[in-house]
Formats: sequence, structure tokens, C-alpha cells
Amino acid sequence: MSRRVVRQSKFRHVFGQAAKADQTYEDIRVSKVTWDSSFCAVNPKFLAIIVEAGGGGAFIVLPLAKTGRLDKNYPLVTGHTAPVLDIDWCPHNDNVIASASDDTTIMVWQIPDYTPVRNITEPIITLEGHSKRVGILSWHPTARNVLLSAGGDNVIIIWNVGTGEVLLSLDDVHSDIIHSVCWNSNGSLLATTCKDKTLRIIDPRKGQVVANNFEEPVALQEMDTSNGVLLPFYDPDSSIVYLCGKGDSSIRYFEITDEPPFVHYLNTFSSKEPQRGMGFMPKRGLDVSKCEIARFYKLHERKCEPIIMTVPRKSDLFQDDLYPDTPGPEPALEADEWLSGQDAEPVLISLRDGYVPPKHRELRVTKRNILDVRPPSRPHQTQSASEAPLSQHTLETLLEEIKALREQVQAQEQRITALENMLCELVDGTE
Repeated sequence: MSRRVVRQSKFRHVFGQAAKADQTYEDIRVSKVTWDSSFCAVNPKFLAIIVEAGGGGAFIVLPLAKTGRLDKNYPLVTGHTAPVLDIDWCPHNDNVIASASDDTTIMVWQIPDYTPVRNITEPIITLEGHSKRVGILSWHPTARNVLLSAGGDNVIIIWNVGTGEVLLSLDDVHSDIIHSVCWNSNGSLLATTCKDKTLRIIDPRKGQVVANNFEEPVALQEMDTSNGVLLPFYDPDSSIVYLCGKGDSSIRYFEITDEPPFVHYLNTFSSKEPQRGMGFMPKRGLDVSKCEIARFYKLHERKCEPIIMTVPRKSDLFQDDLYPDTPGPEPALEADEWLSGQDAEPVLISLRDGYVPPKHRELRVTKRNILDVRPPSRPHQTQSASEAPLSQHTLETLLEEIKALREQVQAQEQRITALENMLCELVDGTE
């Protein structure tokens, strides 16, 4: 008589639970645009959701603590002239988010810690280089201010957001529409999927495909007959991959191991309402005191619902085996260092004492070469009067005005000094 051997795993009993009603975000008009992105991005400070907006594209940014029913006049982040298709938080600055739009541009925004009074309409920088809609964004995992974008023109562009420059452009790698792009852990390689049903591994700095001939998968998992897009989320700390189907009402999760059969089904979280999109909290934003190993933000038609994945443990102590050191907010490289060929693993932090977000940091943009590298938006536009070269007479007039203003400033400074001296004498006389 044979006995069945049960595989040992600390994640066998992971279970999901939806947040209570008072911890959801309600009255949010989630975007109805037909696109395959997740429509939601979250970090330890903010929740961002692409929403319906008239006259262009917009998304809303909420502090995580602002749960409940949302005011219909709550400020939005607006600026795109067409629907927003994708958003992504910077992994090295929790106040910086990038947005991609059908209007062919990428905008990078600085979100204040306080709630703004009116809509945020001015991005830090606008990146223009695609000729068609931009539908995919992904920040570099270890290099500061490096952002990847992929558009309907089948081109991948890697930007230095700090200067607005194009670092790399992959024009001839894909022959059809790009469906998804993902960095590896240190940002040295890219994995892309395309409409031509080919998975490519790309070295972006060499501009070469280093692998694309994958004959047989190491594991094949039959899912279901639904034709909805699957949104995969992988947690490298626990080696668990979560699959969320758009239009589906379930989250399936599997554990990845080094031994055959490599992929092990764990469980399925099911609910009644189908999901329009999904956000995935970085590990440093989880509640370690409750043994929380993942948190999703499920988009309904008019609300956002957190879903918490936990591993049941009896002890209230910190669980070292569940929470290895995880990537923190500090970058390991600068953009120029990465471009020159350097690679570095993410700077890790411990979650033993819980994660405390750093103070507000501004993204500084140095526009040193933007005019040299940015293509003109309208190449056939005639030169306007304001762009015409200045005549010698005009230059002389301007120089004379500048000289007169300088003399006036010097005279005022002398007068201020004299008045201050008189004031000192009066004060001394009264004492």
C-alpha cells in the first residue's frame, strides 16, 4: 500500500481575503478604454488609478489612508490630450509617477504629500519620441531616473528622465505590436512578448536579441477557456506568481521551484465581481505583523478593493523565512553608469522593524540637451517672428536697457545701505 507524499512548502496554506467595506475606495470612475494594462499602480504611499475624463486622459492619485466614498470633485492628474493607457510609480521615489497616453507622449509627475486643491496639470517633464500611442511603461529596477516606454510604432525607447534625453532606442527588434516588457532583477536584460507570438530576451545596451528560440516550455499549465488578458505578478522573495484575468473574478497563484515539475498550483481566490484591472503592492508596503505576503488592489467598475494574501502563523514574532531582505527605494546606479555598461543588484532592506517611507524627495530635471535630441513636433512649421534672429540695433538696445537696470539696482542698494545706517544711528541715540 503506497502513501501519498505531500510536498513541503511554507506557502501551501496562503489564503486571500478581501478588505472590509470601510477599507475600500468607492465612487471611482475606472477607465473604460480597451487596453491590456492593469489601469492601477500602487506604492507604500499612494494608489493611482486611470479614470474616465472628458476632453483628454486623466488618472487619480489617492493616499492609501483615504478610503471610503470619494468626493466627485477630488483633484485629478490631467495633462494628456488623449486617454491614459498605462501608469507606473518610480521604484526609487514614491512621489514620482509616469503616465503613457494615446497622444504619443509620456509625462512624469511629482505628487505632493498633501492633497492638492485643484487638478495637477503641469508634469515635471514631457517625453516625446514615439510616433504612435504609448501603451507600456516600466522603470529600471536599479538605475536612477531610467524609464522604458513601448508604443504602437513597435519601438522601445529608454529615457533618462533626469535630463529628458533618449538613452537608447530599439527600432528594428520587433516586427509587430509589443504586448509586454519586463526587466530582469538587475536591469541588464529585457523580456518582451509580441503579437508575432515570439518571446525575446534583449540586451538593450547592445540592441541585440540574445535569446528567442524557446522550443519547449519547462512547464505547461492549462488555465481555462476564457479569452481575457492575464495579468501576471511575480514575487521573487517567495517565488510565487499570481495570475489575474481581466474580466475574470479570480486570482490563481502558483509556486515556482527549481525541481520538476517546476510549477505547483497553490490555490485560487475567487469573488463575485469581475476585475477591470489590478494593482500589486511592493513588498516594502506590506504589513509584516499580520504575515501579509502580497496585497492586490482590485478595480471594479466604480470602486477599488484591497485583497490581502497571508500565511497563517501562530507566533506574533517577525517571520524571517517569509520576509527575506527585499529591494528598497535607494538606486544602485546612476543612469550614466548603467548606460556605460555597469550592472548592480538592487539595494536590499530588512522589513524586520517595518518599512518607513523616506521623506518627500523632489525629482530634479536638468534640461541640458533636450533641445538637441528632441525631434521637432511639427517639422514643416514655418519660423515665427519670435524665433527670427535679432538685428544688431535690437541687441544694442537690449544691452543699453540691461546697463540702465543694473545702474538702477546699484543706486537702490546704496540707498538701502544709507537708510540702514540712519536707522542704526537713531537706535543708538535712543539707547
